[in-house]
Amino acid sequence: MAQDPRVQSAARALARSRRLVVFTGAGVSKESGIATFREPETGLWAQYDPMELATYEAYVRRPAFVWSWYEHRFGAAAAAAPNPGHRAIAELEHLLPRVSVVTQNIDGLHQRAGSSDVIELHGNMLRFKCLSGRHTGFVLDDFAGQDEKPPRCPDCGDPLRPDVVWFGEALPADAIDRAQALSAACDVMLVVGTSGVVYPAAGLPFLAAEAGATVIDVNPERDALAAAAEIFLRGPGGEVLPQLVASVREHLTG
Repeated sequence: MAQDPRVQSAARALARSRRLVVFTGAGVSKESGIATFREPETGLWAQYDPMELATYEAYVRRPAFVWSWYEHRFGAAAAAAPNPGHRAIAELEHLLPRVSVVTQNIDGLHQRAGSSDVIELHGNMLRFKCLSGRHTGFVLDDFAGQDEKPPRCPDCGDPLRPDVVWFGEALPADAIDRAQALSAACDVMLVVGTSGVVYPAAGLPFLAAEAGATVIDVNPERDALAAAAEIFLRGPGGEVLPQLVASVREHLTG
């Protein structure tokens, strides 16, 4: 892969980048053992009805049931480790002037790998807020002694919920606004492991391409974003990205 001319073209573009945006989806987390939502047969939505698990109405109707389902996912996320793809993305910060990560993932693995500027479009399932949304920023340790499911907000007593975007809810305005601004201003966008079907997030590579950025798409199969990509690198991020970053380093030091 390291001698693949497409990898070399991508590495040259990255080595020249002054404002890189890395846009990631569920495929990156899948390589750390976290189940995706949309994959046929094995995805979480193939096993569960999303309307019973990921809507405000479902949570109000069956709070203990929904919380228990998420509680299993909290444990899976906490036990997961960043994979070589996460670490390669974090390494780009040490090689390039400006790197921002825009992610659809809710597991916090980019931060744990060392990425310092991460925009979470869909929230973070290891962060919590009260049902009314008045109090935010809680973590698991803040209610570790509570037996009630769901636990209560330490500030107001309302039930807590994961600070994630459920169906029917808008993306956080500050997150999508910043993601769009960065996409329109970047000179390279590296897209990794996203199906490109969830909007408005899926529009970011097209926004970057229209603004003149070089879009590099890394995925095991061609996806809906291939039309926006100047360079397509076939393969999982955990295999492609370490080799790509090694080539970037060679271009910068050679």
